[in-house]
Amino acid sequence: MPLTAAAQRLIARLGLEPHPEGGFYRETYRSEERIQRSIPPVERAAATSIYYLLADDAYSAWHRIQSDELWHFHAGDSLNVHVLENDGTVSTHRLGNAADDAMAVYQAVVQAGRWFAAERVPGEHGYALVGCTVAPGFEFSEFDLADDGALLAKYSAHGDLIRRLLPRLAAR
Repeated sequence: MPLTAAAQRLIARLGLEPHPEGGFYRETYRSEERIQRSIPPVERAAATSIYYLLADDAYSAWHRIQSDELWHFHAGDSLNVHVLENDGTVSTHRLGNAADDAMAVYQAVVQAGRWFAAERVPGEHGYALVGCTVAPGFEFSEFDLADDGALLAKYSAHGDLIRRLLPRLAAR
């Protein structure tokens, strides 16, 4: 399915590139301040930030990172950010324009180490543009895409949701 004209304009204007989890992104900020993480013991930027765009049927596949991630709504349709909690439950944050969508919030946090995925709520725009701020800063070395077998075994009660948002190569 081709991207909407609005999504294509945003990708070009913001200089977005394909992201391994799905969608498009560009890093917009990397703190020059460095901090020392204790677990694992490594130096990181204090914070990083990206633009992130999901268009049409693209989604952010199940993944986790080792830092807290704050999502910020910018434009377009709402997003559902699904988080697999440590107690086996799923929490879903509706990220969107809270003035127009009574279920939405402008910001949501995914805590470090949680598996999470996001999908656009179908709407008139055909895209959702958000920002993600990670602290301590994001590094691909701390980024894990889900293994479908392990995730389904641990969170079997949520199998349909997990299967729907698996990384494209693992999706069945």
